[in-house]
Amino acid sequence: MRQRRGLKFALYIAGWTVAAFVFALQHYVAYSGEMAVGWRRVITSQLGQWYGWAALFPIIYWLARRFPLESPRLASRVGVHLAAASVVMVLHPSMEAVLVWTIRGFSDSLGLIASRISHEAFLVCSEGFVLYWIMLLASHTIHFQSRLRAQELRASRLEAQLSQAQLSALKMQLHPHFLFNTLHSISALLHGDVEAADRMVARLGDFLRLTLENSESQEVTLEQELEFLRCYLDIEMTRFQDRLRVEFDMGPGTLDALTPNLILQPLVENAIRHGIAHRIEPGCIEIRSERHGDRLRIEVRDDGPGFASNTPGIGLSNTRARLERLYGSGYVLQLNNGTQNGAIVTLEIPFRLREAIAYEMVGTAGG
Repeated sequence: MRQRRGLKFALYIAGWTVAAFVFALQHYVAYSGEMAVGWRRVITSQLGQWYGWAALFPIIYWLARRFPLESPRLASRVGVHLAAASVVMVLHPSMEAVLVWTIRGFSDSLGLIASRISHEAFLVCSEGFVLYWIMLLASHTIHFQSRLRAQELRASRLEAQLSQAQLSALKMQLHPHFLFNTLHSISALLHGDVEAADRMVARLGDFLRLTLENSESQEVTLEQELEFLRCYLDIEMTRFQDRLRVEFDMGPGTLDALTPNLILQPLVENAIRHGIAHRIEPGCIEIRSERHGDRLRIEVRDDGPGFASNTPGIGLSNTRARLERLYGSGYVLQLNNGTQNGAIVTLEIPFRLREAIAYEMVGTAGG
């Protein structure tokens, strides 16, 4: 923090020094042909003048913040600044003379200093008055931009918090829906297959544990997501027994990719409900993943009758809403029927790795 303040102060002085050199060069070129003007006297005079304004500017900046002109009490604020401008235009020549005397190594006599003060006070009072108002307006501009950035930052944070809350709400809507179906299946099995019901309760416990461990994460790796999914599928396989078969085909390098937490469960549940549940013969669900450049594509395919309509249920609707919140327009969720039979749900999202995200965050913080 101390180094940062030191750097800001050095840049502040450097800015006023550059202004002094620019005006010194202008005066030297303008008057060198008419009179013998030494560069040393010109530059020291300009340094004294602009370093005086450098000392006064923080006061003007504070006055702009303390008595803003956009206040409803505009007349009284203008009166304050008129008084301050009058004081500054009288004070600055004295400060300039003392600074020039100091920069020149105290070589000027006191009489020359007094003469300089009276000369500067007589000639540049109007200039000082005008410069005060210019600096006042510049200070108001800086304050306005600072407030605007602060408001934009607050709005961005509120929008992020709102999106996070909406994502959490959408994700949590899936839990009661899934729990209701699972508990209904357990209740049905208790009357005929107690061991199967016991296995379902155990897997339900595993699923809930994994869910709670990642409750704060909107994204997990595909490998973690498949772990959640296998808990769910174990429950459904206990329910459907030999009528349900699941095949996985995970492309190379895709298991480390980030996916939305609990995004596959509603897709697979939809395939089971519409492709398996209403059939007597066994059915198969295929889950595939592959990388296409900077995109991750996941497919959930079943061999059932396919989609009867394009109207999604609550699970797919929530999935689409979550994807839109997470990726904006940078995702694809397609519902199609196979060429022969079955339904295909295709999910496509940006391919990202957790390590890359962490690196970007560290780099941003360090910058």
